[in-house]
Amino acid sequence: MNDLLRPAAEPNVPYARHAGAAARSATTTLTPYAGTWGRKEAVHLLKRTMFGAKKSDVDHLLTLTMSQAVDELLTPQTAPSPPVNNYNNANFTDAVVPFGQTWVNDTSNQPNALGPRAVSLKAWCYGNMINQSRSIEEKLVLFWHNHFSTQISSYTQPVAGYRYISTIRQYALGNFKDFVKAMTLDPAMLFYLNGYLNTNTAPDENYARELQELFTVGKDLPNHYTEDDVRAAARVLTGYRINPLTLTSYFDATQHDSTDKQFSSFYNNTLITGQSGSNGANELDDLLTMIFTQQETAKFICRKLYRYFVYFDVDATIETNIIEPLADTFRTSGYDIISVLSQLFKSEHFFDMLNRGCIIKSPTDFLVGLLREYSVPLPASTAIVDSYQAWMTLGYYSIILGQDVLDPPSVSGWPSYYQYPQYYELWINNSTLPLRNQITDGLVYVGVPVNAFTVKIDVLDFCANLPDPTDPVAVVSDTIDYLYMIDVSQSTKDYIRVYGLLGGQTTNAYWTSAWAAYVANPTDPTARSVVQTKLQIMMKYLMDLSEYHLA
Repeated sequence: MNDLLRPAAEPNVPYARHAGAAARSATTTLTPYAGTWGRKEAVHLLKRTMFGAKKSDVDHLLTLTMSQAVDELLTPQTAPSPPVNNYNNANFTDAVVPFGQTWVNDTSNQPNALGPRAVSLKAWCYGNMINQSRSIEEKLVLFWHNHFSTQISSYTQPVAGYRYISTIRQYALGNFKDFVKAMTLDPAMLFYLNGYLNTNTAPDENYARELQELFTVGKDLPNHYTEDDVRAAARVLTGYRINPLTLTSYFDATQHDSTDKQFSSFYNNTLITGQSGSNGANELDDLLTMIFTQQETAKFICRKLYRYFVYFDVDATIETNIIEPLADTFRTSGYDIISVLSQLFKSEHFFDMLNRGCIIKSPTDFLVGLLREYSVPLPASTAIVDSYQAWMTLGYYSIILGQDVLDPPSVSGWPSYYQYPQYYELWINNSTLPLRNQITDGLVYVGVPVNAFTVKIDVLDFCANLPDPTDPVAVVSDTIDYLYMIDVSQSTKDYIRVYGLLGGQTTNAYWTSAWAAYVANPTDPTARSVVQTKLQIMMKYLMDLSEYHLA
């Protein structure tokens, strides 16, 4: 167990779910939640389905019922505008795409443009997360990117990377079977897992293996598909190619193995009849039908969704009470992703106290979440150079903390999402925890320069938007309610109030008077400095505590 992340005030709370949840989790099921719907429940829902829980989003959700809130979060969104040329400078000018115009339709081979475009794409991804609408979509894009992992560094054209992300966005809340087919034919995936090299004379098993092991059925099964199944699937998938001029995929019948493909008893001894000519492409549908007939496929995907959105420990009780019913819903809905997520998020199990504050934030969740929860001002989107640089600065921080979006370490994705038994605990170690604290300390006190702009937490604005900024007790309590999923002891709250907001004073009137003086004359440097300094002390302390890293 990682002792670095034990909360300061209640050391066993986040790990109670891990150590002794079986008896408790057995009492909660997928029965629709009928308990309290208040600020803590709204914050829990938002922190799991979005990056951070902004006060404005919390307030909005509280105008809805729980069911309405989930429905809104699961509503597909309009795709964001594509990334643009933000990279022209004194040393390089894109010969085809002007500054400020999108490069995603240019498939010409400009070697010097490939690196800048890859950085532009990564920055754009972070910008989408920061500027997300009130929807689960961005959180799901990251989930499916980890599930259908590719590495942009492994293929040459960032245009293919953009189309890969667009495919994920198109199907993130759609039909999973259609999603698998689309990813099978996606040029980035065809390149990454050698699908474009798969021929009838030299079948390549790479994608056929990962299709079953990582993308659909899973590998940790008592009865398993066989190596012959992998080889047979590889033969089904022969003939798919990438047009280098358009970066689109197509089927080349001359490279397809048109013989019959026999599968094992794991797949009920299915025989996929070989087809020739253009009809050979139909074998992919036969393969997917066979895979999706396998009961394990629905359970495997539901476990991954559960581990991402609820908790990593899927014990026998969770398997019976949660995973199997979700898998039934998945199958009966025709593999509709929204149906599964709606049932999960509206359940008593999702809102169980043991399932709150038990996930360690990923670097992306940590960084994007804090920018959103504090409403940190960023350069205007019209300031293309500055906005992309600010987004990519976030990306660089995420990389040093262990999560490089668009470049996961392997086809399996990031180990924290699958590596038994640590899972999320792998995000935190002797290096990354101090780095997280350095980042938050810097954002509170000095900010991060982006050309002439400084990205910095505005503690005064954050406090002004709390329900009662004049009352130091309320300021501490409300801030903790929005930033933490685990409450802290009253003694910890008192410590933060006295040595943070009151500067060692003993009466709450000290803060009330100081805040009133600032509000009466916000341009007065002394009045401003008094409250700003104390809020900075409080915010630094709160973000340095272990509770801040839990969602």
